[in-house]
Amino acid sequence: MTDDLAHSVLRYTDQQSGKSPFATAIAGLTILRSDHPKPLSHMIIKPALCITLQGAKWTAFGERRFDYGAGQALVVGVEMPAVGQVMQASPDQPYLGLVIELDLGVMREVIESLDSAPIALESVRHGVLVSDFEGPLADCAARAVRLLETPQAIALLYPAVMREICYWLLTGPHGGEVVKMALGSDRTRRLVGAIHALRDRYADPVRVDELASIAQLSPSAFHRQFKALTAMTPVQYQKQLRLFEARRLLASGETNVENAAFQVGYESASQFSREYSRMFGASPRRDVASLRRLAA
Repeated sequence: MTDDLAHSVLRYTDQQSGKSPFATAIAGLTILRSDHPKPLSHMIIKPALCITLQGAKWTAFGERRFDYGAGQALVVGVEMPAVGQVMQASPDQPYLGLVIELDLGVMREVIESLDSAPIALESVRHGVLVSDFEGPLADCAARAVRLLETPQAIALLYPAVMREICYWLLTGPHGGEVVKMALGSDRTRRLVGAIHALRDRYADPVRVDELASIAQLSPSAFHRQFKALTAMTPVQYQKQLRLFEARRLLASGETNVENAAFQVGYESASQFSREYSRMFGASPRRDVASLRRLAA
């Protein structure tokens, strides 16, 4: 099944005029292709299935790195900044992948509809896992890709595909982990609420006391559990959000380095440039020039 799906994705990318990643007519479905190993890429990953159909790559969240090759999927349950790299790709055997954003509302509906819902595993601490991608899940992904050939059918049929994806994730071998990771306990949901507050106000100074209050935790417990879930401290999480957004602003030509620094919350343009260089391996101006050459 994954071979057939890889062939369908390869055919789809051959027909596109732009460059990977390819946004599709299905909201939340992105197709990836790389004919060569790629340099590091920086991204914000929402709750999603990140599937490798051909080739291999790795994705790191803070201090944790996850490798996944053909026939495997990275399951992400919490929105987080990440760094990734395609390691295995060639013109004859390009890296091929799919990103399917998960609808956690549908996930909750499916749990409530199950006669015997999986029990959330207390031992699961992280918001990410790697799973084999085969059988019914691969069939769901194949049907989603086939829907791209009939855009008029997407609105009617894709919601059922998403519901089935949630079903197979919840009833599969990692069901207990998926429940804990994507939906969590009341405590985890409050922690995710604090993460969303930090994401929405990333340009403001971090106030751990305020975030801890949202999570209904003491500041020390909040800091500990935040890092357990994301592999980052709140300050590290915020810094990555700021720098990713600044990079987007600069690459789009919307602003200059100094204004980008202030827009994302830095008070010092020199500090911004130092941290930007550490994150992306080059000064803002050199990095953006390189990005534009690659996009040309």
